[in-house]
Amino acid sequence: MHALALDTYDLTKRFGAFTALNAVSLKVRPGTVHALLGENGAGKSTLVKCVVGYYRPDDGAVLVDGREQAISSPTVARDLGIGMVYQHFTVVPGMTVAENLLLARGRLPAVIDWKKVRAELSAFLETTPFKLDLDATPQDLSAGEKQKLEILKQLYLRPRLLILDEPTSVLTPQEADEVLGLLKDRAHAGDCTVVMITHKFREVAEHADDVSVLRRGALVASHAVAEVSADALAAAMVGEGRSAKAAALVREGHAGTGPARLQVHGLEVAGDRGELAVQGLSLEVRGGEIVGVAGVSGNGQRELMEALVGQRAVDGGNVRVSGESFRATREQNRRLKVRSLPEEPLRNACVGELSVGHNMGLRVFDAEPAARRGWLRFGVLRDKARALITEYGVKTQGEGAAIRTLSGGNVQRAVLARELAEDADLLLVSNPVFGLDFAAVAEIHTRLVAARNRGTAVLLVSEDLDELLHLSDRIVVMSEGRIVFECAAAGADRRTLGAYMGGHGGGHGHDPDPASAPPRAAATHATEAAA
Repeated sequence: MHALALDTYDLTKRFGAFTALNAVSLKVRPGTVHALLGENGAGKSTLVKCVVGYYRPDDGAVLVDGREQAISSPTVARDLGIGMVYQHFTVVPGMTVAENLLLARGRLPAVIDWKKVRAELSAFLETTPFKLDLDATPQDLSAGEKQKLEILKQLYLRPRLLILDEPTSVLTPQEADEVLGLLKDRAHAGDCTVVMITHKFREVAEHADDVSVLRRGALVASHAVAEVSADALAAAMVGEGRSAKAAALVREGHAGTGPARLQVHGLEVAGDRGELAVQGLSLEVRGGEIVGVAGVSGNGQRELMEALVGQRAVDGGNVRVSGESFRATREQNRRLKVRSLPEEPLRNACVGELSVGHNMGLRVFDAEPAARRGWLRFGVLRDKARALITEYGVKTQGEGAAIRTLSGGNVQRAVLARELAEDADLLLVSNPVFGLDFAAVAEIHTRLVAARNRGTAVLLVSEDLDELLHLSDRIVVMSEGRIVFECAAAGADRRTLGAYMGGHGGGHGHDPDPASAPPRAAATHATEAAA
């Protein structure tokens, strides 16, 4: 048992006339953590899927410990000691955590000694950074817990080469650092080699030994992490000119000086199974500030935002926008200038079969000038859509293309263009850049900050703490449906926030009480206590 070396030689993969991977020769040293960076569509996932046998390359070779291997399937890769945590969940929904872990072994006996297996699994979990209930099923798990199960499946197999595709997107900072720190320790001990796809420069700087950058299917850079800067990596990812443009994030004025746009008092919202997902929650967002909501997936953030945008019933408390009781009706959204960018916008904010132009017109199709005397004016919608496509850089075959044919980043751009086509007083945003590449992330972040600078109140829910620290003026932490901590984003302590996110805030950092919280936090906690 030792860490494997990995080399690819002129690895090429085509999908029809499209070359997704173009003669990539990558060298991964044994016993190291090697990060892969690149925009969406750069070829990162295609490369690692060729290594694990998910795809068969058209040209080139994969070498493991210096020997060329014909890896025809993930089963062959597993037999060689290669494992992979995919970007999308691969757990079996109807099986328990214990059964999913055991299934990862592959070949199983006809009769399983469950007493022995459970003892073995319990002992294994004692060695890992996080725990799961062995009897729970994936239906009972949050997105973050499912991601943990995916990682645990591979740790259980003790691979000699482990490939991770965006492994920490739904973990707390502590959990992410513990997982990556554990894998780095195993790599440096010679037990395992780690290849990690990520978009987070901080993870590269803190946990990787080497880094390679792909752009448009080609390998454009490879460096020791200690010898390269984040700016140089960004330039390699997107090109010098685009990198400089994408890096521009201008913050102006004094945050939160505008009127109170969103006031939530004692809000209670039921979850999908009837449980109370949001419990007595109170918060306020003023014009000209971004308030970030931090928390591990499954702690009520989704239900909170769905209630605010009218997709989920409110069971208690009240919501006011610009001083008016708010029910998220179409008429109120238009009059009070409330706009939203929900999580998974293709599913939650678009009609997939309709064109890009028609989706961009969903806010205004029944009002002047798009409608007149009850008749829809398609030419007005078309011209408006063309202007927004140009302004926001939406990559599409035209305004008549079905929006479902767009990439994730371009769906985000299209929806954001629609929501910000006119000035908004309140913008409700959920995980706006999940899974997007560096350039798309930078562009959407710049748009959000520009809205804030114009006086828009922005409520931003994100499972990426780096994003919240980068964008927010204030941060509140949700745990088990409640706000448990609040602080100014400037100078916020990452580990304190992570402790509260993980439900262990009482013994870390500042206690969330009126004496230690900022002034508005004190009012929030007092309101919650009264509720």
